[in-house]
Amino acid sequence: MNKQMLLAVMIFLVMISAMGVIAAKHESRKRFVALQALEKARDQMNVEWGQLQLEQGTWATNSRVERIAREKLHMINSDMAAVVIVKQATQGK
Repeated sequence: MNKQMLLAVMIFLVMISAMGVIAAKHESRKRFVALQALEKARDQMNVEWGQLQLEQGTWATNSRVERIAREKLHMINSDMAAVVIVKQATQGK
């Protein structure tokens, strides 16, 4: 091979290598942008999850459940004199 042909092959290989680097860098940037979007969505979901846990805790407090039982279901605490304890009979003895 003469020097010009070798130089042409080398230039061609360098160009192919450069295009590969450009493609890899572009793909890397696209994936980084997608990763940032997913992390942002995750952070928003974590905030919403925390808010839902607080809301659930508020809705399930003993005082709220008792108040609703009294107001909407008309439930009352029974007197201990009116409570009857039933014991289960043991079998075999």
